[in-house]
Parts: sequence; C-alpha cells; structure tokens
Amino acid sequence: MSRAAVVLLSGGLDSATTAAIARSEGFDVSALSIDYGQRHRQELAAAERVARQLGIADHRTVRVDLTALGGSALTADIAVPKGRTDEAMSQGIPITYVPARNTVFLALALGLAEVVGAADLFVGVNAVDYSGYPDCRPEFIAAFEHLAALATKAGVEGTLRFRVHAPLIKLTKAEIIRRGLELGVDYSLTHSCYDPDTSGRPCGRCDSCQLRLRGFAEAGARDPLEYQA
Repeated sequence: MSRAAVVLLSGGLDSATTAAIARSEGFDVSALSIDYGQRHRQELAAAERVARQLGIADHRTVRVDLTALGGSALTADIAVPKGRTDEAMSQGIPITYVPARNTVFLALALGLAEVVGAADLFVGVNAVDYSGYPDCRPEFIAAFEHLAALATKAGVEGTLRFRVHAPLIKLTKAEIIRRGLELGVDYSLTHSCYDPDTSGRPCGRCDSCQLRLRGFAEAGARDPLEYQA
C-alpha cells in the first residue's frame, strides 16, 4: 500500500528531481506549487508540466503574495545579479533570497499534509552547490520537522509523525542531475532562471542558471533548455 506524501514542486530542476525520488520510493504524491508573485512565474507552468510527466494527479497551486513584503530581487523591483563569479556567489546571502520563503512554503505543505493524511513532506533544498540561502540548511529542515510535531492537531494527538525529507541536501548539482536522469526526469520541462525573457528563455547568467549549466557540464549531460543568445 502506497503512503501519502506532499512534495513542494516549484518547477525547477531540484524540485522535479525530488518529486521523482518521492515517486520512486512508492509515495502517492500530492504536489504543491506556490504562486508568490515571483519574477520568474514561468516556473509555475513548468511545475504543471513536470507533474503531468511524473503522473502526479493531485497538483495544487496556492497563491501567497510575498511581493507585499518585498526585500528580494525575486519579489521587488531589484535587479537580479548576473555573471557573478563562484567566489562572489559563495559570499553572504544573495539579494535573490526571499525572506522566510521556505518557512512559508513548508508551513503550507504541512497544512496540506495534515488534510490529506500525509506524514511525509519532501522539499528540494540543497546545501552543497552554494546558494547562500539560510533556509536550505540541514539545521532548518530539522527545526521545521520538530515544529511540525508541535504545531499540528495530528502531531499533538499522535495520529501522524511528520518527517521532512530533503533528499538533495547533500548532493552536488551534477549528482542531482544524474539521479534525475536515472529516474527519467525530462529536464526540458523545468525552469530555473531568475530573470527569463518575455518568451521564457533563461538568461544563462543569473546564479541559478550558472549553477544549472555547470551541473549539466559536470554530469556530462546536455542541458535541453534554449538560453538567450
């Protein structure tokens, strides 16, 4: 008998791989995408494509307007950094960090998990190929798992023992890509760029694009996306 799980599905490379891993482990997946007013809203259409490809029937999109808070190049009129060196990307927390985003996302996933009776939550955070985001660290995942037991009816009554899975957290981008390819993920359906053009083509120069392109190169695979010239 399959177990229920909720997977946060952004439409990016990491979340698509995470969803495929959850499916491969026999979970009956409910996918949750968040429309938070992000600059790169193309990822929401990508999430729909990925869910279809992976055979996920229960895919929901929730609207939470984080532009009302701002404070990030993804939710406010702030330029997305381009062409940064590895050294620059490894220093401090970048302006593409969205304040409390993963805390909000996991809280919504926890709510859905309680509704559908899922003890398992999956999130595609990664702490190896540097992003600089504090809410992608193992300490954050462990803390949220503890919170889940305290903050829910199911947790307090003991009907569900919540576990937050972060299967990519210790993998390099190349390792993530290799794992996804093994599981049949179609990366042409995904979207990673923080600042795509009006047709949705990735810029190739933002931090996310650079990490993705390097990951494919190190994995010995070709990135199927068409980048801006």
